[in-house]
Amino acid sequence: MRIWTERPDRTDVEAVVRSYFSLLRAGRIQGAEQLIDHHPVRHVLKSLWTGVVDASADGDEESGSAAADEWEQDLSWLGELGLADFHWGDTGSHVYVEITHRAQVVEVALSLWVKPVDAGWVIAGPSTLW
Repeated sequence: MRIWTERPDRTDVEAVVRSYFSLLRAGRIQGAEQLIDHHPVRHVLKSLWTGVVDASADGDEESGSAAADEWEQDLSWLGELGLADFHWGDTGSHVYVEITHRAQVVEVALSLWVKPVDAGWVIAGPSTLW
């Protein structure tokens, strides 16, 4: 996990988030988890998958339920995701980033925050926003 001795600036945080997301897209889940003070990755991946299914659905509930068990078996769908805009809170401690699937923003976003720890500062998260 990346630890800063001083509070990181937005550019540093966004660079780590981009690296984290690049590792996720490549299916390198353990590498992604090691970059930040991570919440359970299964929740993050399941939320991203749900956002992808919702964005791709044409109203057919049956296809959504059939796809529900595919997300863990084949992570190739992660390669179709991208990052859109970063949105910072007023304090500069919290950021959420919009996620795209095939260049379309999906309803789920990732929220991360900069937090102090004994050794300095780390990026924690992500939590998912709907």
